[in-house]
Amino acid sequence: MLTMTNVKKRFGEQEVVKGITLHVGKGEAFGLLGPNGAGKSTTISMICGLVPYDEGDIQVDGLSVSRSPYEIKKKIGVVPQDIALYPTLSALDNLVFWGKMYGLKGREAKARALEVLETVGLVERGKDRIETFSGGMKRRINIGAALLHRPELLIMDEPTVGIDPQSRHHILETVKRLNEQGMTIIYTSHYMEEVEFLCKRIAIMDHGQVIATGSTQELCKRLAGGNQLLLDVEEVRPAFVEKLKQLDGVEKVMIPEASEIHLYIKQDQDMMASIVSMAAKEAVKLRQIKLKEADLETLFLQMTGRSLRD
Repeated sequence: MLTMTNVKKRFGEQEVVKGITLHVGKGEAFGLLGPNGAGKSTTISMICGLVPYDEGDIQVDGLSVSRSPYEIKKKIGVVPQDIALYPTLSALDNLVFWGKMYGLKGREAKARALEVLETVGLVERGKDRIETFSGGMKRRINIGAALLHRPELLIMDEPTVGIDPQSRHHILETVKRLNEQGMTIIYTSHYMEEVEFLCKRIAIMDHGQVIATGSTQELCKRLAGGNQLLLDVEEVRPAFVEKLKQLDGVEKVMIPEASEIHLYIKQDQDMMASIVSMAAKEAVKLRQIKLKEADLETLFLQMTGRSLRD
């Protein structure tokens, strides 16, 4: 459904996307992860034809974005991070308006808007103004607006930011159902659990490049150490860190915060007692130590040096 080949984009002297190559299959749910400033939003804008790329090519369902932008926009639905609705119009009127923007005619636009209200679970609120809706309900209508023309590819940019758990659950279940019905999904989020729930494959972006692609299981095998020990200390002392690096079974040591030390260790290693003893000898106040099994968050932190929410 989507092929990106050595795609680059510059804004002035700054190269923000540096030769991305990606493939997303038809019917796939694909996660695109990266910290703020990684180039995700620019990449999405280029796929949608909103921002021209400088080099390479992007194809959607075999059509080049640069040569067939109008045809491609018919195939894509976009759920932006910001709410793109008219607050003084009702939910139904918003959907009818956006349906007409997609080329749907009178009765067809209204019929499809009613179907979409059913899809997002808000039929009973269809005649209410958007300004009376909760944040989660607005986001559900925002998703509905992207579904009106029955897109083959749905791109979702942080669709659950700032909403309640019930609305988040409803959105995730809706997206999963759409994917099971054959719709291709590209999903970006700052919530790892959402990506793990929805997506079979992911790509991790950092500094304008794709630094890893694959399933969660495949990528976690690339971890330097299968598990992680998280040390909360009063002060990170270089001598203590150096001794930690020399412990048998420690694959990697990172210091993401001023009072945190993360050790990537072999899965079969039990070294908590040794670390507590070493901290006492080095006069390091160890406030907490806990074991975290390998997951997508661990992988992301190790590959980028940052938390996904940074």
